[in-house]
Amino acid sequence: MKFAIYLLAILIAFSRPAMAAGLGGWIELEGRYFPDSPPYEGQRQNSVSVAIQPELYQEWAGGRSFTFVPFYRYDSADNQRTRFDIREAMLLWPKKNYELRVGIGKVFWGVTEASHLVDVINQTDLVESIGGEEKLGQPMANFTLLTDQGTLDFFALPYFRERTFPGRGGRLRFDPFIDTGRGAAYESEDKERHVDYALRYSNTIGSLDIGVSHFYGTTRDPAYLPEFDNNGNLGIIPFYEIINQTGLDLQYVSEAWLWKLETIYRSGQADGNFYAVDAGFEYTFSGPGLRGKDLGLIVEYLYDSRDYDLDINALVASGYVSSRFNTFLNNDYLIGLRLAFNDMASSEILAGFIQDIDNHSSVFQLEASRRIGDRWKVKLDAYVFMDAGKDPLLDFLRKDSFVQLALKYYF
Repeated sequence: MKFAIYLLAILIAFSRPAMAAGLGGWIELEGRYFPDSPPYEGQRQNSVSVAIQPELYQEWAGGRSFTFVPFYRYDSADNQRTRFDIREAMLLWPKKNYELRVGIGKVFWGVTEASHLVDVINQTDLVESIGGEEKLGQPMANFTLLTDQGTLDFFALPYFRERTFPGRGGRLRFDPFIDTGRGAAYESEDKERHVDYALRYSNTIGSLDIGVSHFYGTTRDPAYLPEFDNNGNLGIIPFYEIINQTGLDLQYVSEAWLWKLETIYRSGQADGNFYAVDAGFEYTFSGPGLRGKDLGLIVEYLYDSRDYDLDINALVASGYVSSRFNTFLNNDYLIGLRLAFNDMASSEILAGFIQDIDNHSSVFQLEASRRIGDRWKVKLDAYVFMDAGKDPLLDFLRKDSFVQLALKYYF
């Protein structure tokens, strides 16, 4: 509430006649179909949801601007997916050699397809997308210094956002489910009010894009603590530790080749220091044989140095479940195809297959989208989990292969 009051006060200070203003956004109808029956008690078979995300933009003299993007979704099956969020409420002061942003915003770092290891500012909105692409709005102050030798970004993050998790009625969850109603545990006594800091240097040198970053503060990837209530029922609550994370992302373009690398080193969590890597390439085929289309071949290798072959029951008995179980990508490769039709409807298909080299579990993912006229867009997503029982994390999702169809109207 205090943050909203401060934001309103700043906005009033900007309240000279606007040079430009606009209102846009979208409304979405989405359905999820799961062929298999729910594996856990309380889950619904399928779901239908409605979401709306308007966007208000206002600009003043000198390029100063304010962007406001609220978000609301109603879901028929999962009460944790029914909620309101402010994705952005950001004030921008641009100058010749620097920019200042204050408010709630989104920051994306990363270049690879399978995962975004270096993307550490915003919290993952897990109930929106299991792929980790959707993020919650993050309160921040961001100072950007623009120089001939590159760009420096400084971040102060005064408030922490807890990760969202599917509720009892939702699919794609642990068992027992992560009970956010019991709250969360923090390493810091300041809990969600611990001030986090981040720094990033980025530059383009010829055909090479480079980013080097460091983050200190409350980890966005929680560990998990088993907890029994007064009736003896086991629940799992997230535990947020204080970490240091250094990241590097590189992208190099050479004709039809696009080479990519993301790597991080993280310290501070109870399961020890570790490093992770996602590296690969995308090669784009084009020419008369494709009749104006572009076909991209995507190949990536992913490695995480933390021990992944652990028994989940033994971890629960120990009282600490590693943050390692936020991702099944430990020694895997991705092979994917991206087909862009280059038509007026911006039709595109992306299909990818991720295989675990050790236990041979795999995930197939399909994304397809197409515009319909000027204001409509249809999007199809599918996840298929194969041999999931061989993987400690995917075993929870062994019956959760699904197809998702969304129709979006832009206004």
